[in-house]
Amino acid sequence: MVTSFTVKSVATFISKEKRLGRFRDLVSLSSMENQTKDKIYFYYNHTDSCNSARWTARESYKFMYERPWQDVLHFFSNVVNARLTLSTVFGTDNSPQTYIDVVDDDYKTLELCDEKEERFGRWERVTFKIILSYSGYAFDGWQKQPGLNTVQEIVEKSLGRFVDDKKARLLKEKSKPLEGCAVVAGRTDKGVSAIRQVCSFYTWRKDVKPCDIEGEINSAAPGKLRVVSVSEVSRVFHPNFSAKWRRYLYIFPLNDQENEKQCCENVKEVESFSFARNCNEPSNKCVESSSSENVENLIIGNNKEFEAPNKPTCFSVCRVNQLLRHLEGKLLSYNMFARDTKASRNIGPPTECFMYHARAAEARIPCSVHEEGRKVMCVELVANRFLRKMVRVLVATSIREAAAGAEEDVLLKLMEATCRRATAPPAPPDGLCLVDVGYTDFNPKNCLIP
Repeated sequence: MVTSFTVKSVATFISKEKRLGRFRDLVSLSSMENQTKDKIYFYYNHTDSCNSARWTARESYKFMYERPWQDVLHFFSNVVNARLTLSTVFGTDNSPQTYIDVVDDDYKTLELCDEKEERFGRWERVTFKIILSYSGYAFDGWQKQPGLNTVQEIVEKSLGRFVDDKKARLLKEKSKPLEGCAVVAGRTDKGVSAIRQVCSFYTWRKDVKPCDIEGEINSAAPGKLRVVSVSEVSRVFHPNFSAKWRRYLYIFPLNDQENEKQCCENVKEVESFSFARNCNEPSNKCVESSSSENVENLIIGNNKEFEAPNKPTCFSVCRVNQLLRHLEGKLLSYNMFARDTKASRNIGPPTECFMYHARAAEARIPCSVHEEGRKVMCVELVANRFLRKMVRVLVATSIREAAAGAEEDVLLKLMEATCRRATAPPAPPDGLCLVDVGYTDFNPKNCLIP
């Protein structure tokens, strides 16, 4: 009887708990629905005259992503596979392929000096400079990560064939795969393409030839990853630390209904919208503290308060160019234009970049739908270094500010903001491409956009 009573009690207890659990789930679901309805959004309190014409983060994201990105991806794929060159877009001979060979002059000179001296220790090793071209859509970025298809993983697996016997033995003892070590000039994010990415690999084997490395990597992912060149360089060469500048190109596709005439009318549209908004709607300047980020100058409200149906929906390419040119020749902190960076790299010198060249221009890329090609805006940025997602945020913010009719020095003013909500969300990675990396002083004559 005791056993039967105990089992019955347990069954009753479990039944009650299940009912109680379902009740808790219903309460939790109802609470979540109420939270969604009453969700509070934080907006940066821009104090300039075009504040009301500026897109919210959601509006900016929608404007950026509702584009024919497949045309840009197809173009980058053709460039990666050497079916097209960047001169196809710009109609000039300033394509990186025409002058890139000069970057190794300093290191070839050092190589000759090394040959005069007896090699021993680490100087006995042979260092190879590998220039790669790859399509961003096919990879989960450069950096090797568990379970992801990355460029670094494919390259290092291919280089495993050329490691020396000592390293191969150590890897076997540690039960690690036979892979080489590739040091890169700059890691690219998922979806970002590269035309002349630079990496290096060294080995103590003397029988390795550049053509062997090229063939091994080319066979790993044909059509997606291609070796542009392999050359033996000085042992002091480092793809990242030896680099003096990096060049990125962002191609932003323009919709069929967008044309320069419409964009030139944007100023009147902004002025009329801003006047009506400022007269009819008071600004909300309530600020609430937050432990996760600096919320000084933030506005709190629901999403509908700041998303208006009549905001400007087009921008001028020439206006974007004017905004970007204010960055040239200056050493500035781009902390507000970075994303996902470590706290230790959010202040001081780690955030500073020197922009050699920043221009935007309208161009056309080959397109199957249009005989004359797809109209695009090209943004060329050359700097000594770039922060994480900096190019994409800079492009998106420049477009947003151009559409809002902001002043020419607005990008400089945004660098003094108190939190990153002041800038726009990153533009899609599909349009970004690492063009090349330079190891001699930057020459302005070699720009894609004059």
